[in-house]
Amino acid sequence: MTQFDDRERAQERKFVMEAESAFKANARRAKLLGLWAAELMGLDQATAKVYALDVVKSDLAEPGDEDIYRKVKGDLEEKGVEMSEHRLRREMADFLEEAYRQVAGEAAKLPE
Repeated sequence: MTQFDDRERAQERKFVMEAESAFKANARRAKLLGLWAAELMGLDQATAKVYALDVVKSDLAEPGDEDIYRKVKGDLEEKGVEMSEHRLRREMADFLEEAYRQVAGEAAKLPE
């Protein structure tokens, strides 16, 4: 039974690590998206950082991407920045890919 228990614990650790990576990548994506949107809105650097944090917080409102989409889309519209749904969702997808690369790169640098 020990071999089975070891395999089960390894699977549990893998699941936890994958969930943690996904959470970090989604938070990083929200930050990157927020900084990008802040630049489009013409926010200064300090305000952009605060805005990016607000975008990260908005992503925790509900499961999925709709909360972050609505926040950024609404803020862009409020500032008079034209943005199609397609382009915003494409940027979200691109930033998520970049966020996963960054999170993976950081994990590779950690000592074991």
